Amino acid sequence: MLYDILIIGTGPAGITAGIYAKRANLKVAMFEKDTPGGQLSKYNEIENYTGAKKVAGYELATMMIDHAYDLGVEVIYDEVTKVELDGNKKIVKTPNATYESKAVIIATGNVPRRLGVENEDELAMNGISWCAICDGPLYKDRKVVVIGGGNSAVEEASYLSTLATHVTIVQNLDDLTADMKAQDILRKQPNVDFHYGSVVKKFLKDDKGLTGVIITKKDKSEVEIKADGVFEYVGLIPVTTMVKDLGITNDYGYILANEKMETKVPGIYGAGDVNQKQIRQVVTATADGAIAVQNALRYLETWE
Repeated sequence: MLYDILIIGTGPAGITAGIYAKRANLKVAMFEKDTPGGQLSKYNEIENYTGAKKVAGYELATMMIDHAYDLGVEVIYDEVTKVELDGNKKIVKTPNATYESKAVIIATGNVPRRLGVENEDELAMNGISWCAICDGPLYKDRKVVVIGGGNSAVEEASYLSTLATHVTIVQNLDDLTADMKAQDILRKQPNVDFHYGSVVKKFLKDDKGLTGVIITKKDKSEVEIKADGVFEYVGLIPVTTMVKDLGITNDYGYILANEKMETKVPGIYGAGDVNQKQIRQVVTATADGAIAVQNALRYLETWE
């Protein structure tokens, strides 16, 4: 079976692309290796997506994927491991099957970056988490540490402050970098303190799991912080290993696409947070998905 468009990823960009493609009567399918919604589903609250006012991330993600389901967009729950070219055809491979398409949209987003310090791998999902909305309730009436100072770290720390007895923020810079409104909300919480200019040296553990962290301050002094849980928000890594041989990514792995979402390979498009871009927001991701399909339609008119 030859598809018109195959979309890799079901975050806001991918789902929007699927909706636009289906409404254009194209033979389209979306690939998802985990849960639809991407990083959106892991946010506690979204209040800057036009028309939604204030909504939980997973609720907005559910509305989006339900929209696609209602239109009959096919979703293939499998992991794409490779995208290859066969003339004008694009070959999309998973561990279980191989698919052919005229065009492909890469909308795979990002995954959380890790610190790479001692005991991190052993404690992953056993004391260290990258999703407060997923794991925050596990730390009700307990002490947690949040690493990072951007929007994700600050917003999730505010949420955790409603559950935990105490939240400690560890930020490697001299101040937070999140939006001022998010900062103001966090600073008003009475059970939150901050360590600026600090980096995590080591995670502490016993036979049951995490017990705390050791941080190094600017003056090289070390501080031990007792904690039951840690939440890391230190950046993201684009999910693009499946296209690394196509020469469409930059040195950091982000997709290089123009304002039409076109890569240098005709018929392959990038959309959403996986692209090299200035702003990564839900609203820009959905716009990317729509733009990618509109330009893919023009490409398909000339496809042979």
